[in-house]
Amino acid sequence: MAHLPCAQAAAMIAGHFGLAALVKSRERAVPLWSLMLATVWLDIVFVPLFLAGIETIEPAPGTHGGYGAGIIHANYTHSLLGAILLSAILGAACGARWGRQSGLVVGLVAFSHWLLDLIVHRGDLPLLPGNAGHLPTLGFGLWRAPAAAMSLELALVVAGAWLYYRAARSACLAARINTSRAAWVAALILVGGTAVLALDVTGVLG
Repeated sequence: MAHLPCAQAAAMIAGHFGLAALVKSRERAVPLWSLMLATVWLDIVFVPLFLAGIETIEPAPGTHGGYGAGIIHANYTHSLLGAILLSAILGAACGARWGRQSGLVVGLVAFSHWLLDLIVHRGDLPLLPGNAGHLPTLGFGLWRAPAAAMSLELALVVAGAWLYYRAARSACLAARINTSRAAWVAALILVGGTAVLALDVTGVLG
């Protein structure tokens, strides 16, 4: 298989991070870093399988690579059942440390990765690991309309940063402490998410 730009594998990462910030705005007890980790948990497990040639990426027919232009054969990590199991494992690990509620939130955020991918992927998400039974694969294919996919990601980043800032600022005011940290973290979420999206779109990551 020819080398493919990393941006194909990393596409939608900005949107996942935006969702993590959005969830943090409602679930203040869960560490932000754990939510960020959870949103890309499936991709973290994907990387060694990709390097081993077990899961692969190829250009979509009629494209030359770039943002959202790949068919991602992540038949284990991004199968519906595989995503559920991996999310449950991460949620259980976090629940053992921070309690049942936090573990449930982290597990659900991890699974949200699959749900967001369902929106953008080009019909390459299997139901069962290894595409067992060769059942129909899923994906609504928003990547076929790159502008719409980019807009969705940017909206998640902006909404996540804004809602995080509102919640964090409210907590700081209630505790009568300086709100500058809330502003800085929200700014980092916004700038970082936008930068990742820009790198994905321009192919600089490749």
